[in-house]
Amino acid sequence: MATSEPRGTENEEGRAESPTAAAVTTSPEQYIKHPLQNRWALWYFKNDKSKSWTENLRLISKFDTVEDFWALYNHIQQPSKLGFGCDYCLFKDGIKPMWEDDRNKLGGRWLMTLSKQQRHNDLDRYWMETVRFLLFFFLLMFSHGLVDSPVFGQLHTDCLCCLQLLCLIGESFDEASEDVCGAVVNVRPKGDKIAIWTGNCQNRDAIMTIGQQYKERLSLPIKTLIGYQSHDDTSSKSGSTTKNMYSV
Repeated sequence: MATSEPRGTENEEGRAESPTAAAVTTSPEQYIKHPLQNRWALWYFKNDKSKSWTENLRLISKFDTVEDFWALYNHIQQPSKLGFGCDYCLFKDGIKPMWEDDRNKLGGRWLMTLSKQQRHNDLDRYWMETVRFLLFFFLLMFSHGLVDSPVFGQLHTDCLCCLQLLCLIGESFDEASEDVCGAVVNVRPKGDKIAIWTGNCQNRDAIMTIGQQYKERLSLPIKTLIGYQSHDDTSSKSGSTTKNMYSV
């Protein structure tokens, strides 16, 4: 059966353009990346006892769009695959993942401790939910009534799932968001830890808002308590545990 060749389009001068040239013409919206409110940095701490703590801390990458986040996240190891003593740290750009940083030194952390048995079942999922909780709430362009933006439909399916969080939280977290510094996952032999760091341990209202929303996001049972500890108490503790300033 005979087939016809695809016809090209004509340019302004009347000359036919090739089908290939016409096919590559796409809407500019396809090239628009979707910005996060903040620029973020992902750090990796490698447990190398031959090096100092600061030498073991490495900056992996920085990102400030949804697409760049997924490009990074999809190419790194999950926490459950890391060696004991290793950490991932996700912080707003300009804040180093250490107590001594000016944005951290007066703050503290919401801390969740997992059992060894939870490493293979819950660790990666909880860390992913923690990252989503931090990043995708800050897409204020969507939380302020712009979900019908023409570029919204171009988001990756996974991003859309993350953005559902905005509908759940609404805007109650907006003021408290300034208190958020970052999050850390520690992989340890006795049990892994995931924490959200905030900048001022005395800002009770913001801390409680963050803690309550975080617990809901993780779908933790009501009877399960997570505690907030100041960095000062953690660094100066005399025993194996640190007292909680707040709990939810």
